[in-house]
This record gives sequence, structure tokens and C-alpha cells, in this order.
Amino acid sequence: MLFNLLGSAYFANARGLAHKNMKIVLASNNQGKLVELQAMFAPLGCTLVRQGDLDVPEAPEPHRTFVENALAKARNAARHTGLPALADDAGLCVDAFGGLPGVDTAYYATQFGYAKSDDNNVRALLEQMRHLDNRRAAMVSTLVAVRSADDPEPLIAVGRVVGQIAREPAGSNGFGFDPVMWIPEFGQTFAQLPIEVKNANSHRGRAAQAMVVLMQQNWLATASQP
Repeated sequence: MLFNLLGSAYFANARGLAHKNMKIVLASNNQGKLVELQAMFAPLGCTLVRQGDLDVPEAPEPHRTFVENALAKARNAARHTGLPALADDAGLCVDAFGGLPGVDTAYYATQFGYAKSDDNNVRALLEQMRHLDNRRAAMVSTLVAVRSADDPEPLIAVGRVVGQIAREPAGSNGFGFDPVMWIPEFGQTFAQLPIEVKNANSHRGRAAQAMVVLMQQNWLATASQP
């Protein structure tokens, strides 16, 4: 079934999904996310392509959990392209807010009258937390990969990093809430860390590392069987 879905060209060298001409649709139009994930998926030898570059419309995200939204996005991208798809749903979960903003992280600033943007999200968060001493928060990333739109066995990987919300932004290596996500192990925000260190230790980095292993164990091992 996998051979029929992806085409024999993908398996011409008997290495399954991982070869330099392999394309996986990234169910996102976020350039920062594309750059990060492309570097992390280098061991697979594949190329990630933003869904917008293939004219894939954005999928609705009506669910209240990361995994449900990521799965919906992955299936949508696969359905419109006929290619394997990878989707990430990630967010900030602040203890003092009962785990919110969670799946609404990307639109956090809009509930306070700001336009949607990373800078406005950071501004709104710092304003809402200015009188709070409990600044513990977690960045969570859930990656879902499907071989086809109807894949009954999606691969799911979760990465989670716990830190503190800084009282002001610091650093320029990153996006989203990276400038205010202070990581105790490093004594710096994610945005202050070198890119390679951030990628290896971020929530998305941890999820991507786990996903690479899952793909190697499930997709590649299956595809290379005689």
C-alpha cells in the first residue's frame, strides 16, 4: 500500500522514504519553522516543502489539543498533494493561566486587541504577566506525519521544554516566544542560544529527533523489506 501511495520512484534505491529527491509537505507556511525542521530532518535526506508553495490551503484547526490539530493539518496537506505530509502544532502552556494559551498561542495577542504577530504575542504575554510571580511555562510541540491523507497509522512525536517567562525579551535567534522563554539549564532564553544548541534542545527539536527515529523505524524499515 505504501508503494502504491508514494510511487516506485521514491523507492528506486531501496532505501524507502529517505533519499535526496524525497519531498515531504510541511503543513505550515512559517518560514522560521521550515528552516528549523529542515535542519533537523537532514538525517533522512529529504526536502521539506511549505504547503503554500504547493497551493495547499490552510486546514481548519477547531480542536483543543495539539495532536488533533496537527493530524488535521497533516491529512489536509497530504490530501491536496498526494505526498507524505508533516504537521506541527505547538504552543505555550503557562502554569498561571491553567495551561493556556495552548492551541491558541499563535493568536494570543488578538484577544487583547493587537494584530496577529510574534512581537505582539510577546508584548501581550508580558503585559498579562507583569504582576505574576509564578512564571513557570512549557513550550510543547506535537509533530504528526502521514504517508497519505487516509493513513491509519500516523506517526506522533511530542517534545516539551519547561522554563520561565522572562520579564523582558532577550536574543534574536528564534521566533514566537523564544525571546522570553528562559531555560534554567542554560541561564538564557531560547533566542539567546546558538541555533544549533536551540534546535537540539527546543520543544520542536526534541519532537523532531523523536520523529526522525519513528520514520526510520516504521516507514524506512517497512519500505526496505524484500
